[in-house]
Amino acid sequence: MEAKTAPGGTFTMAADLTVSRMGYGAMQLAGPHVFGPPADRDAAIAVLREAVALGITHIDTSDFYGPHVTNQVIKEALHPYPSDLRIVSKVGARRDEHGGWPPARTPAELRSAVHDNLRNLGLDVLDVVNLRVGGQQRPAAGSIAESFGALAEMQREGLIRHLGVSNVLAEQVAEAQAIAPVVCVQNLYNVANREDDALIDALAAQGIAYVPYFPLGGFTPLQSQALDAVAARRGASAQAVAIVWLLQRSPNVLLIPGTSSIAHLRENVAAARLTLSADDLDELNALA
Repeated sequence: MEAKTAPGGTFTMAADLTVSRMGYGAMQLAGPHVFGPPADRDAAIAVLREAVALGITHIDTSDFYGPHVTNQVIKEALHPYPSDLRIVSKVGARRDEHGGWPPARTPAELRSAVHDNLRNLGLDVLDVVNLRVGGQQRPAAGSIAESFGALAEMQREGLIRHLGVSNVLAEQVAEAQAIAPVVCVQNLYNVANREDDALIDALAAQGIAYVPYFPLGGFTPLQSQALDAVAARRGASAQAVAIVWLLQRSPNVLLIPGTSSIAHLRENVAAARLTLSADDLDELNALA
């Protein structure tokens, strides 16, 4: 059987943890506003199976998507999981009856969330668990020692293999690293939102993955026009340009764009084959 090619190449997060740089974010598999079941469960299952068929070995999820729904769909679609598939989840929030995202970072809440992920994914151990901190989209200052320490304890118990952090400041990354190794950082970042430039470079020097979320959002009209101009020259979509800019930004950048459409998924994977010139990169870098 012919080996699948990992889209965008691979990145080794740890000795036992190598993933495709182009991953898949499962957030959109839940219902509207990431709440409730998907409108078409069969379509959601088909997207997940196509992601694996395309060579993606990195799926990003959380049991608070739905809640529970997304992980249950992943299990239905892919369990028993391919030996090279790595599922990265996150804890640190919950869903209220209105679909809100209140924090849930006490040791007891985190332990409950880890067990929810294990149960709904059908796993005995989670490959990676990210501690989600901060507000809805941006980090907020404050110690994460108690919460990250609770995850480190579960890692020692064998429930989690590796740990990461999400929506954090650089000083919170350092605080976490003083407690246990960090294999990935997941923050808001894209070609027009570049606050984490220094953090990305610092993590790259340490061999730590940086996983941007909202890689395609938050652009002003002028920024969108610049993306469109580069895309027109390359015969690609603006979305493809935004994706490949991230892949060329640094070798430690991993992507997890989400979609509930097979066609859109294929477009995202195809974008990993695009190469931007030095002039393209200069023009895009000027957006920040």
